[in-house]
Amino acid sequence: MSRTLIVSNRLPTKILRTAESLTFQPSEGGLATGLGSIYQQDDNVWVGWPGLYVEDAAEEAYVCEQLAQNSMVPVFLTETEIRDFYEGFSNSTLWPTFHYFTQYATYEQSHWEAYVAVNEKFCRAVLELAGPDDTIWIHDYQLLLLPAMLRQARPDCTIGFFLHIPFPSYELIRVLPWRRELLQGMLGADLIGFHTFGYMRHFLSAVSQLLGMSSQNGQIETGTRTVLVDAFPMGIDYERFVTAAASETAVRHEANYREALRDVRVILSIDRLDYSKGIAQRLRAFELLLQRYPEWREQASLLMVVVPSRDQVAQYASLKEEIDELVGRINSQYRTISWTPIHYFYRSFPLEELAAFYRLAEVALVTPMRDGMNLVAKEFVASKANQRGVLILSERAGAARELSDALIINPTDTGQLAEAMHDALVMPEEEQIQRMSAMQALVRQYNVFAWTQLFMDRLAYTKIKQHTLATETLTPTATARLLSEYHAAPSRLLLLDYDGTLAPFHPDPQRARPDQELLLLLKALADVPQNRVVVISGRDRATLQAWLGHLPIDFIAEHGVWLRPAGEEWQLFQTLSNAWKPEIRSILELYVARTAGSFIEDKEYSLVWHYRRADADLGAVRARDLLNHLTFMTSNGDLQVMEGNKVIEIKTAGIHKGSAAARWLATYQPDFALAIGDDRTDEDTFRAMPPEAYTVKVGTASRSLARYHVAGTPDVRHLLRQLL
Repeated sequence: MSRTLIVSNRLPTKILRTAESLTFQPSEGGLATGLGSIYQQDDNVWVGWPGLYVEDAAEEAYVCEQLAQNSMVPVFLTETEIRDFYEGFSNSTLWPTFHYFTQYATYEQSHWEAYVAVNEKFCRAVLELAGPDDTIWIHDYQLLLLPAMLRQARPDCTIGFFLHIPFPSYELIRVLPWRRELLQGMLGADLIGFHTFGYMRHFLSAVSQLLGMSSQNGQIETGTRTVLVDAFPMGIDYERFVTAAASETAVRHEANYREALRDVRVILSIDRLDYSKGIAQRLRAFELLLQRYPEWREQASLLMVVVPSRDQVAQYASLKEEIDELVGRINSQYRTISWTPIHYFYRSFPLEELAAFYRLAEVALVTPMRDGMNLVAKEFVASKANQRGVLILSERAGAARELSDALIINPTDTGQLAEAMHDALVMPEEEQIQRMSAMQALVRQYNVFAWTQLFMDRLAYTKIKQHTLATETLTPTATARLLSEYHAAPSRLLLLDYDGTLAPFHPDPQRARPDQELLLLLKALADVPQNRVVVISGRDRATLQAWLGHLPIDFIAEHGVWLRPAGEEWQLFQTLSNAWKPEIRSILELYVARTAGSFIEDKEYSLVWHYRRADADLGAVRARDLLNHLTFMTSNGDLQVMEGNKVIEIKTAGIHKGSAAARWLATYQPDFALAIGDDRTDEDTFRAMPPEAYTVKVGTASRSLARYHVAGTPDVRHLLRQLL
């Protein structure tokens, strides 16, 4: 029976060392809550670091035994690994880079080596547990390399990956010396999830720019699989916070706080100590509120909770010092005998006390400089049973993409934040209820359990789609069968694409001339009396004639427009007109002017826009625009717009490689047929072939009508040599 393995850096439990023993406490984070419905059922398991350094074998065995009772398997890290992998690469390189604080990022080779080693350690731990039919769901930035490591060991396993922090723009990712390895590591997964479409878009851009892999509708063709990339905004356990806020404990705490504060209006801020949270900025904004609107003095207070985190690290210690100084200065300047502007707590609180803070507050400040999602915003919304209260939310938090009824602000605009606090404090109750009810409906519906279920369903669907659309690899067994049928056949037809199949692509198409090896190979195949070799290409007839015209082979040029059996003259597939070309050329010229590196190829009866030499991202964007433009222009005419590998071609409709291939099949009626091609235009050829024919896709194994696939041009030439 298949099962699910959850893999994250930390296990959903806290192990605390006391003088006498180790104690185990369940974590209260959103991830632990959401995935509890998975790892605690059936035979599923959660793999991760237990959170502390274990000193001896006996203690390791005890930890393993205790965790096994709760479906958890520990991965033990050494003190050096904790320092270099966790504190080093994960939190001193990836965290600041992904949160746009590159000034804090370090680039230590020893930290990278530790990161690789720990990902390999996790890989070994997972492989010991995972069966061939199991589903593996990997979480977060500490394990970016793990999907590819598992994929290499288990090519057919089902792997999901979710990133819980922002994915930054290409301009930041390119700074990392190990950027390609990190992206390739993530692409080992079948499904890659992000909190927002923006993070997903940044990832696709980085993959395009750094790895040269194209994507369409969130699907990346890796060469062996299609990887789906999608956005899955994470939710909270809504009912848990509703229940906690309604509990007697929370109500009692709120009453105590209200008695101490009297009639003061409460603005709430809850965050972990981190430079990405914008804590100092909101303190300055609160000070500006008191300066601009003196009427709020002695009327409103900021209740600030900062949860301790990594305060031994220089940047965090400096931030703590800055916060302490700001709180001290503002309080000393504005405090009165009966009123304290800022109530500051540097510690964590249990859930019921947090719920009491949520109940008490009229305004919540959730204003990070950068945040993957930020669940505090959703917790505040869920806790407001009376629907009174206003959420002020940073536009740079992932939650802002969903909670549009909050007051959305730019966290670096101190003035805007101060004005938002004033607007929140004077907002009519009717508007508060309207905004809060809309946000509650959304947070209730898209809770953490819906998030978990959606991701798992999408992962299962992605795997089914891969199997449905995947083309079988041309294995030695399949090759042997092909060769056997080839040698037994009295007549054979070989339909061979040129660019990307017989010869590799070149940024300048005119420099992709056939080398001596290819010329000799084609001649040898054509010299076999039973063979009819056809080069079926999108290239113009003049180029094919110049490069290969001396060989005794057939040609299909310009995707079927021009035909030439060996030893005969060129002929048109049918009578054609090119009167349409001036109008279409003017459109293509516009796109050439807007896309540096692109150019137009003018064939006799078609026009081609090439963008292989253009910037990858810009070329992809312009290609989408041009495709839409041309599709609209030609919708009522007899022209066809075709998209190939970094090209868009316009020609007369109804003439394509498939129609020309069908003519050759009908004319020569071969006993054996083989068609090989690499891009979308070759799908027409594959479609025209009879079921018993051998069709081979070059490159990606997915989404093709071909029966088999091979990796690249060298594999094609190797196969053709085997025919000889």
